[in-house]
Amino acid sequence: MVKIAPSVLSADFGALAEEVAKVEAEADLFHVDVMDGHFVPNITIGPLVVQAIHRRTRVPLDVHLMIQNPERYISAFAQAGARYLTVHAEVCPHLHRTIQQVRETGAKPGVALNPSTSLHTVEHVLDQVDLILLMSVNPGFGGQSFIPFVLKKIEELARRLQRMDPRPELEVDGGIKIENCRAVAQAGATILVAGSAIFGAPDPRAAVVKMREQVA
Repeated sequence: MVKIAPSVLSADFGALAEEVAKVEAEADLFHVDVMDGHFVPNITIGPLVVQAIHRRTRVPLDVHLMIQNPERYISAFAQAGARYLTVHAEVCPHLHRTIQQVRETGAKPGVALNPSTSLHTVEHVLDQVDLILLMSVNPGFGGQSFIPFVLKKIEELARRLQRMDPRPELEVDGGIKIENCRAVAQAGATILVAGSAIFGAPDPRAAVVKMREQVA
């Protein structure tokens, strides 16, 4: 079953608890984007907000660290309640060590790749992670359009992961809409992150339900 992970980046931060409540009955995960204004041109939230969301919901938190020097903050985000804790290969010169650091906190380690980053970057750590996140937009802002060439990248990675046991989740984040979610799932994604398509809809819960119907 393909999982749906609403991205709180697109939620109303002034009413975050209420926004979470709207979709938590249908969500498999909540995706939380952490940005530092250095690795990506935006600043979002820190461990205190992750902790607040964790206290509000029983839905597991999928925390995506789009930050430089993530090893400095892994422990704090794990303690705040991250179930999955994903770092970017582009900023981890000692990626294997960073993955081990995440595992030692009790969180499930993930590694993310920007659209133009080769899959070869992570081929030697695929058996060390619980999740691979392929960005289908250039990270930093919500509401962007899906980059078409990432579809082939998803298919290629899915073929590699099929030979693995246990098999890491293949998460895709960026420009996921009702109109394209089926194609992304058919390419091999097992987790779909959607922000504006859910929280920008008149009825966010209904948007999750409709997306789930598309990928069933």
